[in-house]
Amino acid sequence: MHKRKVKRWLPAAVLGGTLAAGAFAFLPSFAQAQNEDDAKASSTQADFAAAAAEFKVPLAVLLGVAHEESGWQQHSGYSNTGGWGLMNLTDVTPKMVAGGSAGAAGRSDLGSFTDHPEMHTLRTAAKLTGVPADRLRKDRKDNIRGGAALLAAYQKQLTGGTSDDPSQWTAAVAKYSRLTDKKAATSYVDKVFATITSGARQKSAHSPSVTMQAEPAAKPVAGQLGKLKLKDTPSPQAECPPEMTCRFIPAAASNGQVSDRPANGIKINQIVLHTTEGSYENAIKTFQTAGGASSQYVMKSADGSVTQMVPNKDVAFGDGNYDSNLHAIQIEHEGFSAHGADWYTPAVYEQTATLVKYLAARYHVPLDRQHILGHDNVAGPSTDTVSGMHWDPGNGWDWTRFMRVLGAPIDDGPRGVGPIGTAVTITPGFEENQQTHTVCPDDDPSGAVKSCGPVTAPSSALFVRSAPRDDAPLLLDPVVHGGKDETSGTDRVSDWSTTVQAGQKFVVADRQGDWTAIWFDGQKGWIHNPGGKNTTPAVGAHLIKAGGATAAPVYGTAYPDPAEYPKGMSPSKQTPLTGKNYAIPAGQSYVAEQPPVESEDFSPSDGTVVKGAKHYYTVQFNHRYVLVNAADVTATKAARH
Repeated sequence: MHKRKVKRWLPAAVLGGTLAAGAFAFLPSFAQAQNEDDAKASSTQADFAAAAAEFKVPLAVLLGVAHEESGWQQHSGYSNTGGWGLMNLTDVTPKMVAGGSAGAAGRSDLGSFTDHPEMHTLRTAAKLTGVPADRLRKDRKDNIRGGAALLAAYQKQLTGGTSDDPSQWTAAVAKYSRLTDKKAATSYVDKVFATITSGARQKSAHSPSVTMQAEPAAKPVAGQLGKLKLKDTPSPQAECPPEMTCRFIPAAASNGQVSDRPANGIKINQIVLHTTEGSYENAIKTFQTAGGASSQYVMKSADGSVTQMVPNKDVAFGDGNYDSNLHAIQIEHEGFSAHGADWYTPAVYEQTATLVKYLAARYHVPLDRQHILGHDNVAGPSTDTVSGMHWDPGNGWDWTRFMRVLGAPIDDGPRGVGPIGTAVTITPGFEENQQTHTVCPDDDPSGAVKSCGPVTAPSSALFVRSAPRDDAPLLLDPVVHGGKDETSGTDRVSDWSTTVQAGQKFVVADRQGDWTAIWFDGQKGWIHNPGGKNTTPAVGAHLIKAGGATAAPVYGTAYPDPAEYPKGMSPSKQTPLTGKNYAIPAGQSYVAEQPPVESEDFSPSDGTVVKGAKHYYTVQFNHRYVLVNAADVTATKAARH
């Protein structure tokens, strides 16, 4: 069974004017709406009331904080970023960081990624309650008790005692947010008190039934925030071209690293496009919360307006591969990948192109599809992370249109396919390239998809099959589809392993009728290409072959050798991807768009940049790129045929 990671940052919310399935609703008053069922307190309601009484926290404060943290929904997906339960108690482990947004697999300094108190509120709650950490993670009642204990401890620390007045808990609420920026913490407090003031109710078949009575007199006491020593530094100027509408709101410091790129020698050579899998506002909120992801930019779907959250000189944790993060600028787009065409508006294409052109010119990023990427094109940093890498923005992003608006068209030239051994660019177009994918509820955090079923839509992708016929099985990637009974890939919209995308380049391995074979994933894969209508002959790229009779190893990172690190700095592990077929076998050829670049690493603790003697090509291996040591391969320029 194919499994893949979904960005489950957000509870269901009001998006596009429609209340998503399972969403909660804000109501100013419930006197007229209550019925007999509402009058019966659910077990969750009773758990909140009991915890509030036990730790002397006003029930409105406990419910308001829980509402802001989780939307009163028990999302198991929160554990991907270290938060647990209705109270979102945090416990970010090095293992999560290794496979999460930081993508720090192989790094020796994993502890430094998690050495932030705000990432471990669950451990503090365990000490306060005497409840084992695992119970706080999994038991709803104890999780609520843990959150109440934290709030009470914060209140006593900050004011000297508890109070029945919700307004007097302003500082404790701000501390619970784990936000260190005054603007962000103030916004969090305002949202909690807006819920307390208006009241709220959630009634859902899939979530706990909770009701919160309105307390209109409750108002935050702004003067209390001074007890927290919050940062109140002016926001830096957003780094955008002058014709764009941009603002700057800082992400949580723990969701990235301070650097000085490219002045410190770390090259910025990738721009990675993402989809938020939720709303613009909630993506910003998520990036402000410690223990998760971040991005340099977030773009609104309706008008292409932009919020920058990480300075370009710094490293954002955006794409699950630290080496990529180290060299990339990340751009998030509001929307859902499973419904990409509905969210990727003309404004988004135009504004993203304007921003990318500005960034590419500033940092000398090549305008090709190995350096202007989707998150779904980024390599896994280690073998065990390959299958879990995200698949956004998906095949619903029109790469043909975008690269044309960017001024770097991928289909500039006559369609066709050259002889075996020559390179081709995948150019199926978009609107005319109708493909059918299976879409399941797990692919769609919006809740719109209720059951698995086929969806035919415009696509930037072509399926890769194991033989030159329409009914041939889709090519099997054994790393992604590792089950003993799995014999082929799938047509799931989230299954990146069975498709090529517009703009990617491959080497022709064979031709038969309406079909063209390419070297793909260490195998020979077939794409439907009648008359060469889905490809354009490629020139100027580097054709990469194994340098000898044995297969050349491929990597997800490009770190220096251990001996090249200065004394006292522990080296990151540079190990090949070892899954079946993950190598460049003798006799196969793959494409690199640009010359190889030197290996690099970075120590955020002291700002040290390490340069290695080895140079690595970025090579189009399958739907994703890989890295290969230039010494392990030979490279020739693709010629026109």
